[in-house]
Amino acid sequence: MILPKDRDPRFITIRRGGTLTDSDHRMLALWAAACAEHVLHLFESVEPSDPRPREAIEQIRAWARGEIKMSQSRAAGGHAMAAARVLSGAARHAAFAAGQAAVVAHVAAHELGAAAYAIKAVRATAPGREGESAGRLECLWQREQLPDEIRELVLDDQRLRNEICWSVFDC
Repeated sequence: MILPKDRDPRFITIRRGGTLTDSDHRMLALWAAACAEHVLHLFESVEPSDPRPREAIEQIRAWARGEIKMSQSRAAGGHAMAAARVLSGAARHAAFAAGQAAVVAHVAAHELGAAAYAIKAVRATAPGREGESAGRLECLWQREQLPDEIRELVLDDQRLRNEICWSVFDC
């Protein structure tokens, strides 16, 4: 489980009683999509005919542009995670990253799920201790993609939830 027991109001939209603006919610979604897309090839190299993870990434981007409803993106995320469940290793983690990205439309705090699963995917591609090094590089790449407007929010979230996210944010 990558979500905390108590929801952080910074990841709840203002209209639902939190402090997250719609603009920042969309930025979190787009950052999560970038993290997932960066490792999507690890899924597609194993399952080239399964479009579900790619479609999930496309759906969260469409949601961020206001083109589809939250429920459509959330459903696409579920389909991507179903694709993950029958696999193992990097392909599984990459599909979970796509699924987590798509459900950011529903629960903004899933942004770390997309990032964490992407790091796990990269770690799974390298043998032994090289996996940790590859994961650190992926973590650093992800941080470079963070828009300034949400940078401190995400970095603080990584610090707070690192332990429940398999400690992948030690970079």
